[in-house]
Amino acid sequence: MSEQTITEPQEYTIPRPDISHLVTEDDTPVDNLFSEKQMRLLADSLFNGWSGPSDGRSFVAMTNVGLYYGLRTPALVPDLLLSLGVTPPADPAPKENLSYFVWEYGKAPDLVVEIVSNRVGNELGDKLLDYALAGVGYYVVFDPFQALGQERLRVFGRRVNSFVEIDERWLPAVELGLTLWEGPYENWPPTLWLRWVDKKGRLIPTGAERADEERQQREALLAKLRERGIDPENL
Repeated sequence: MSEQTITEPQEYTIPRPDISHLVTEDDTPVDNLFSEKQMRLLADSLFNGWSGPSDGRSFVAMTNVGLYYGLRTPALVPDLLLSLGVTPPADPAPKENLSYFVWEYGKAPDLVVEIVSNRVGNELGDKLLDYALAGVGYYVVFDPFQALGQERLRVFGRRVNSFVEIDERWLPAVELGLTLWEGPYENWPPTLWLRWVDKKGRLIPTGAERADEERQQREALLAKLRERGIDPENL
């Protein structure tokens, strides 16, 4: 009986699609100062005040970054996107890491936010349809200056292959809620902002707010110690 040669199974690597024709940055500035600060506020509180979903999944939040869901489809550029269960690339330099390519991350974003500046963006028309085609879970439209109508905040949830407007402001699939809040942020006076909240309606703090809360808690603890005749410096 002749000996049979056993060959090891070969590993096959699926080649990455050619994205050389895609524009990942065009140096176009944001449309106004309010939008720029509002984007930063949303991202700031996610990174500094939110621990992520309860199941421990990681997340990415990006502002003003291209979202590609097809090789021959123009990029969408949401003011903010949030995607759960994914991690940022270790090396941001390669072109495939410069934008949010759905095929690289393995999924569409769970949520996108658009901040309305005027009617040109067509946030309730073509953009709404495009984000539905991209597979986005929630589509949030914040219209601070009421350019599109009386409602400042509109939320759409994915239903099969389209969006349906929803009244709920708690979004269970991302474990985040939304609210309109008037107050100061950075060097701006009290202004109406779009903010994240937890399930109990409490604001997700920014980095500065979280530091201030920790300072107040520390000062309260020190005050209690002094009331009991304990010098904190001698502990």
